Amino acid sequence: MATHYLSPSILCIILTTLLSIAGAKVPAIIVFGDSSVDSGNNNFISTMARANFEPYGRDFPGGHATGRFCNGRLSSDFTSEAYGLKPTIPAYLDPSYNISDFATGVCFASAGTGYDNSTADVLGVIPLWKEVEYFKEYQGNLSAYLGHRRAAKIIRESLYLVSIGTNDFLENYYTLPDRRSQFSITQYQDFLIEIAEVFLKDLYRLGARKMSFTGISPMGCLPLERVTNLDDPFSCARSYNDLAVDFNGRLRRLVTKLNRELTGIKIYFANPYDIMWDIVTKPNLYGLEISSSACCGTGLFEMGFLCGQDNPLTCSDANKFVFWDAFHPTEKTNQIVSDHFFKHLKNLFH
Repeated sequence: MATHYLSPSILCIILTTLLSIAGAKVPAIIVFGDSSVDSGNNNFISTMARANFEPYGRDFPGGHATGRFCNGRLSSDFTSEAYGLKPTIPAYLDPSYNISDFATGVCFASAGTGYDNSTADVLGVIPLWKEVEYFKEYQGNLSAYLGHRRAAKIIRESLYLVSIGTNDFLENYYTLPDRRSQFSITQYQDFLIEIAEVFLKDLYRLGARKMSFTGISPMGCLPLERVTNLDDPFSCARSYNDLAVDFNGRLRRLVTKLNRELTGIKIYFANPYDIMWDIVTKPNLYGLEISSSACCGTGLFEMGFLCGQDNPLTCSDANKFVFWDAFHPTEKTNQIVSDHFFKHLKNLFH
């Protein structure tokens, strides 16, 4: 019987190919944004915008609160796991982690922040520009840990998840008078888009090439906005939803522009509006039951400290609910949304 063997040159070609495929894999997930993706940075700053107490985190591995505004994991955590990385992304300011933990994923997000610096000021949280400064610091630490070439490769090949914007409208513009006295809602959107463009170009200059840039969901359907909807109590606030659609259109146009202008970049616009609208209006299709109110407390207005462990009304099974507190989705909803976007991300970013 003939013996078949591979020549050294063929072996070399195969090994080179395999290594290039392995090298193309996303080596880390790097996260910027607000409470939708904050995995606990706010625990380590002086702010009331925290979720490091029960019942937050009760369905998280180990059953403890981490600072995530959720009963369990966030969409960013599920995305990390889907890429074969760790199942949770650590918060950059958490001293229990170090650069070896952050080499495969790190979160700079801060609950309560926005594009607008004045949004971060409302609750004294980390402004977006400071998240970028932390990223620069991280790059220096990564280079010291792995060497410049390996660190630069991780920065270049990583997937950057950005989720931010809702607080600029609901926490700032429509709640406080300053920005409303300066801008019409159209002008304010233009102002935020300018900030978003500078931010994305900053990430590009710092080496980012693969980004998933998230728009805003139908924020008029958040339980808190339903209960304060005086025009049609307990229904989704149409004006806020229309604003979300308009703003997402502007974000999409920005992404198209930057994909055209910036050499080597690929930005995926992850528009959560349609999938969240579908979940909210047809929860049964997703194995959920209740979308008009949240699990915590009455489910109408509680979040943060109001969503405390002593509230006797908190539901026993969060998996039946679209929302965990009056502003944030449950772990189950986060997984549904993450799975929805990962189908697109895995084709774009291998």
